[in-house]
Amino acid sequence: MSEVQMDEKGIATLTITHAHSMNILSTPVIEDVRQALAGLHTRNDIKVLVIRGSGDKAFIAGADIDEMAALDNASARTFITRLRALCDDLRNFPTPVIARLAGWCLGGGLEVALSCDLRIGDTNSRYGMPEVKLGIPSVIHAALLPRLIGASRATWLLLTGEDIDASTALSWGLIQKLAPPEALDLAVDDTARTLAALGPQALRQQKRLLRSWEDLPLPQAVDESVAAFGEAFTTGEPQQFMQAFRKRRTT
Repeated sequence: MSEVQMDEKGIATLTITHAHSMNILSTPVIEDVRQALAGLHTRNDIKVLVIRGSGDKAFIAGADIDEMAALDNASARTFITRLRALCDDLRNFPTPVIARLAGWCLGGGLEVALSCDLRIGDTNSRYGMPEVKLGIPSVIHAALLPRLIGASRATWLLLTGEDIDASTALSWGLIQKLAPPEALDLAVDDTARTLAALGPQALRQQKRLLRSWEDLPLPQAVDESVAAFGEAFTTGEPQQFMQAFRKRRTT
């Protein structure tokens, strides 16, 4: 239910497959994607991870309603805990993660996208949290919405269940980049290659700092960043990249 491809630049692409045409998140799909991520997590040759759905109808159009309709209190907690674990796997993946967002991105699919570091959508894509229309609240990584797009906009999405178009998502900061559908793969690849050309240890350090800054008081966050700056000089990357910069400046 997922496929992984790796290129010579260190860019891994994880594609959700065999999850219907809209890439619906059922328990088997969630567990399969988590297993694939676990296998990638410890690979030092990966510089960037791209996650995408198969086809262009949807990145992920949400969780499996047929499965959810049969849940009770206990099984609902189990189901949503699995989805939370998938989102946590992406947030804690050691390298930058890019979500390729074609078509619909709804509910649990948007939560997965929010767990990625960068979100690149096509101009026909649409985004929403329609859970209230199904009698349930939007939960887990929907909690990221207020800090990403502001409390007022998050409240609108979560209480109305309405979806927004790609240009609105971009202006709100929900996604960071848009491309025409026919150029989406090129936009994703350009961004991934830009990241892959950077120092892999610096990128991993920066992602760790971004995550830790979310929870730390400002003075402690600054202290941690000072330590990380010093540690960077033990990797050899500053010397390599600064020397290359100095050479380009003098030619």
